[in-house]
Amino acid sequence: MNKRLLTAAYVISDWLSAAISWSVLYVFRKVVIEEIGPPDWSATLADRQYLLGLAIIPMFWLILHGMAGMFSKPLKRHRILEVGQVTWTTALGVLVIFFGLLLDDNIQSYRQYYASLSALTASHWTLTLLGRLVITTRTVKKIHTGKWSFPTLIIGGNDRAVRMYEEITGLQKNAGYQFLGFIQVNGVDTSLDRYLPNWGKVTEIQHVISEHGIEEVIIAIGGGDRDNLEAILNALEGTLVEVRIIPDIYDILSGSVRMSSIYGAPLIEIDREIMPQWQRSIKRLLDWTVSIFALIVLSPLFAIIAVLVKSTSTGPVFYLQERIGRHGKPFQIIKFRTMFLDAEAQGPQLSRDDDPRITRIGRFLRKSRLDEFPQFLNVLLGDMSLVGPRPERAHFIARIMERAPHYHHLQKVRPGITSWGQVKYGYAENVGEMVQRLRFDLIYIENMSIALDIKILFYTVLTVLKGRGK
Repeated sequence: MNKRLLTAAYVISDWLSAAISWSVLYVFRKVVIEEIGPPDWSATLADRQYLLGLAIIPMFWLILHGMAGMFSKPLKRHRILEVGQVTWTTALGVLVIFFGLLLDDNIQSYRQYYASLSALTASHWTLTLLGRLVITTRTVKKIHTGKWSFPTLIIGGNDRAVRMYEEITGLQKNAGYQFLGFIQVNGVDTSLDRYLPNWGKVTEIQHVISEHGIEEVIIAIGGGDRDNLEAILNALEGTLVEVRIIPDIYDILSGSVRMSSIYGAPLIEIDREIMPQWQRSIKRLLDWTVSIFALIVLSPLFAIIAVLVKSTSTGPVFYLQERIGRHGKPFQIIKFRTMFLDAEAQGPQLSRDDDPRITRIGRFLRKSRLDEFPQFLNVLLGDMSLVGPRPERAHFIARIMERAPHYHHLQKVRPGITSWGQVKYGYAENVGEMVQRLRFDLIYIENMSIALDIKILFYTVLTVLKGRGK
């Protein structure tokens, strides 16, 4: 199974549906609205407005579908999801096209507007849904018949894991799981070894996932092993696997979890995507838009700062330093240099208010946060976001992890130029303060939204204007 080819099939189907529905609207307007009879197709192909729409409209729909997440996880789509997403994207997209392209047309009555809107909605919804249902139904059938499956690792080897394994493998329709092995959580839960090979302990999870190309992980631990759950989730952080867990009966009755039935297997799906796809798309669009705008508008200020940095101390204008980003991936962060050369000759150190390594202009830049502005380039490169937990160096991450193993959760998202922790707590002068600031960043991750990002950006701007940076 090739995920790229499947995604390409959805893209081609959506493009064709959008192009045909635009052509249907054109014919409808000629025949019904303008009442000039069937269109002359040789003249139609010379119609610049029609051709321009044929070039732009399908691309608009592809962008909208991409922002809605309709091209992500192509193997995990199902027919009810297709109906829901096609319905709401059609409603939104048709309104945008109507107000952007059709509202200024010459008409005899408003009924013609409603007729055009109905024709475009009906044709686009029907064609898009039909094309997607064909692809999705074919995919589901291949999974149910066992032709396509996902390499799966079970964490836990107790009787509970055995029952889950027997239930899933005994389903009439294949659930899509290709069970390859299991990881034992303690030294005694090895009942599953009569079905699957034992691949070691929790500390070996990342190695096993990488070596065997695991795509799905099912956590099947007993109530007595719940203390190990945090260690398991920390070990899975940074991997791209789908994670599911067998719920306790208490979890189900209390309503604290939402069940996910994936191809007939009743499991809790641990959603590792903090924000819905459409919000993630808007967040990334906001990142690009604001960064490009800032780099253009602030370029004169950048030039002034560059001259001041260069003229007041020896060394380069910019300072590059390796930081750890999303999923533990290292990148080079860009800042205006605020310290003298060889400031860390004795090893990595955190700065403090009276730090003698900071230059005169550097002290002002740090106080106003202007030293962070070159990181708009990091945002455009995809290493960072405008808002997110501040990225740290590997040296300090190791020290933080000794006291707060849950730091790994910050790496679920792109690090940011500013963060809730930065706004509420400011710069940290030692590891203890970094751990304290961690609380705010964890709260941010659990409550991520576009509205919260805008609020944090607003307070960051106030900090810059007032020069209150710690």
